[in-house]
Amino acid sequence: MKPDNADPRLQPLLAELAELIRLARQQAVRAVDAIQVQTCWEIGRHIVEFEQGGQTRAAYGKQLLPTLAKELAAEFGRGFDATNLRHMRAFFLAFPIRDALRRELSWTHYRTLLKVDSESARQWYMDEAAAQNWSTRALERQIGTLYYERLLASQDRAAVEQEAASKLQALGKSPREFVRDPVLLEFLGLPNAGTMLEGELEQALIDQLQSFLLELGKGFAFVGRQQRISTESKDFYIDLVFYNLIIQ
Repeated sequence: MKPDNADPRLQPLLAELAELIRLARQQAVRAVDAIQVQTCWEIGRHIVEFEQGGQTRAAYGKQLLPTLAKELAAEFGRGFDATNLRHMRAFFLAFPIRDALRRELSWTHYRTLLKVDSESARQWYMDEAAAQNWSTRALERQIGTLYYERLLASQDRAAVEQEAASKLQALGKSPREFVRDPVLLEFLGLPNAGTMLEGELEQALIDQLQSFLLELGKGFAFVGRQQRISTESKDFYIDLVFYNLIIQ
């Protein structure tokens, strides 16, 4: 958005500079994404190779990932907790050839691709996501609606493709598409990465936290914001977490 008092004679120059900055930011993000993907793949490879060491695997068993996570997360942050290490291990097993990875995709894309059991389907979704520049939301939608499977089964591929394209267009923009992926922020070790995702309502509540707690009733305490809860395939961020000391 240009300032109201901007000199009209500067508008062509401002437009060129703005485009340069946007392009540079996109390239920087892509570079960080690529490094993150490579690092996660290498971590997964090292873990798998260690597990295949025979006696070492038997010595640690199921405690290997929690043991590694305790040390790594303490030094590098929760981006390397046991859940994420488990994803990295699965990432290497699902994509054992690093050169076959698509540089256009982020770590969150690959986390989403791990939900696909079929190797052929997983490969197709990876290539299509890169070729069509799908966001992670778009990729999740295509996988969830079995887009690849429906294409194979349909006698009218054009109709299936048109329906899928219209559904993706209807997704619109998610607020989280305007900020960096929390998974990437955790990987970079940025402090309080999750708090960068708050909305205006959440920020307003934080600003008036004391009054808000009194409105909730007796015994409420503020625990934290953007608390992550992880499953095997997905991360969820709870905006605000409270605890009631009376009812526990």
